[in-house]
Amino acid sequence: MRKMLLVAVTVFTSVTYAQKKNLPAIQQDRFAGLDTIFERVLKDQLAAGFAVAVVEKDKIIYAKGFGYRDYEKKLPVTPNTLFAIGSCTKAFTSSLLGILQKDHKIDFDEPAVKYLPGLKFYNEDMDKHISIRDMMSHRTGLPRHDFSWYLFKTKSRDSLLQRIRYQQPTFGIRERWQYNNFMFLTQGMIAEKITGKSWEENIKSHILQPLGMTRTNLTIDELMKDQDAAIGYGLKKDSIIDKLDYYNIGAMGPAGSINSSVNEMAKWAITWINRGNYQGKEIIPAGYISNAMAAQMVSGPGLPSKERPDVFFSSYGMGWSLSSYKGHYRVEHGGNIDGFSASTCFFPTDSIGIIVLTNQNGSSVTSIVRNIIADRLLKLPFFDWNKDILESNRKSKEAAKTAEKTASSNQQKNTKPSHTLKGYEGIYTHPGYGSLEVIEQNDSLFVHIYDNEPAWLKHFHYDVFQPYNVGKSGQPDTTENSQLRFQFFMNESGDIQSLSLKLEPTIDPLSFKKTPRTVKTSADELQKFTGEYELGGAVVKISLKNNTLFALVPGQPEYELSAIGNNRFAIKVLNGYFVAFDVNGAEVTQLTFQQPNGNFIAKRKK
Repeated sequence: MRKMLLVAVTVFTSVTYAQKKNLPAIQQDRFAGLDTIFERVLKDQLAAGFAVAVVEKDKIIYAKGFGYRDYEKKLPVTPNTLFAIGSCTKAFTSSLLGILQKDHKIDFDEPAVKYLPGLKFYNEDMDKHISIRDMMSHRTGLPRHDFSWYLFKTKSRDSLLQRIRYQQPTFGIRERWQYNNFMFLTQGMIAEKITGKSWEENIKSHILQPLGMTRTNLTIDELMKDQDAAIGYGLKKDSIIDKLDYYNIGAMGPAGSINSSVNEMAKWAITWINRGNYQGKEIIPAGYISNAMAAQMVSGPGLPSKERPDVFFSSYGMGWSLSSYKGHYRVEHGGNIDGFSASTCFFPTDSIGIIVLTNQNGSSVTSIVRNIIADRLLKLPFFDWNKDILESNRKSKEAAKTAEKTASSNQQKNTKPSHTLKGYEGIYTHPGYGSLEVIEQNDSLFVHIYDNEPAWLKHFHYDVFQPYNVGKSGQPDTTENSQLRFQFFMNESGDIQSLSLKLEPTIDPLSFKKTPRTVKTSADELQKFTGEYELGGAVVKISLKNNTLFALVPGQPEYELSAIGNNRFAIKVLNGYFVAFDVNGAEVTQLTFQQPNGNFIAKRKK
């Protein structure tokens, strides 16, 4: 299973790759001492490596790499090293629609379903009133529902699109800002529908190629082939740098699949600073630029604090977060995906842009380095951002430990599951998320979701189980606890019929309906069950067609039966209904319909 638990990181010696282009003395003075500061940040934050680029007006004025892109081989980060930029992708996707808007191919204030007929929301009101602008600014009323795409992966964008109609909103349209990756997936698919080209083709032809971002790519496969690509890392046990697998975000690409370097992302920042122009050519329409950098929705209180009274205001434009940073208008977006963190930032009225990319999972490095540079270039008083965030992270870890203790304290000791472990086996499905499979193996329960690593389900209490990731050794990793709980529920017959998971924090636990796990059974094995059975004066016929058993009850449709083991079959279209055969040696003597309203026995006719 994908990591349900956050990963950790360590201290090490760093290597610095510097790109200096004979900067004028005044430029060098502005960056004097930064290398030493950034080496300190690298060490204190236990990061594998990072790269940073700074632009002013239409030029790169600083670009350097720190630490390692490959920690094991000690290969250094350079300004040309490729990193996954995660949600920094969003501004690219919305800009694509901005280009289509200038060509009068789309109206941001029209309902989104007008342009994407396959899109359906949770209710009719959402279908009628959610506009493209609403999706661009995270004001649809939908919470994140991120586990739907992150854990329950699929290679199909259409498949992800179909899940949206089953995802519950928590607020009305335009009532509350709530970040949602699915709404950027839909924007990419709208562009696909309008142009007849894939999102990837559109991004390359409309943005990457005109900007000369020749090494920037949009898939994990392309990233892995590059000779100067970073490997992603996390922190294990808060002290050990741990290599993470690349996460293939392909299906959700428009929300976060771009991979780039600080040198090439600098071109993107220059374009925004220059109102959509790069080297004298319009890349993004100026009208769209103005709207995208303007507040479309308040994203949070954004109140000044006692510690930082000059940092306030928190809104969202179109693919950009907006704030007042010490009297300067800041446009920024972060990005996080397994093993990587990113920040793209610019100050439009100051003509300054800052790009920070790191191969550390959920890293604070990006915001620390960004703010240090901003303070320096904007001639603001010194503030120790590294120390401040170290303290903030320490408090967060303490709060997490307290929450873990609280969760554990709710555990009821000395309880047992209501069923044998075999009774929990099955495939559990939610239409807005997907399917997971629970399997009994070696006297333990395991859960499998798509191609993620399996997780061991440890009994917590009653019919509640706690997941632990299974490491590469095949043994569960019990050093990190998940707050997630698998709670199983019975039907009237006493069989397990569903499980609930709290996958979206803002709504009630989601119910995953169980269908029994099928087992392979040969035609010869199935043949012995065929025949006629007497049930209260009626005759039930069991037949074999194409290696599948069917049951025909008078006055009812023919039911397909799925083998689930021990001479027991599930009735495919009737949840909680089963057929069990009694076998005496080689002879089948009777069958039992096991139903929520009772068991009904039918004797086999001689």
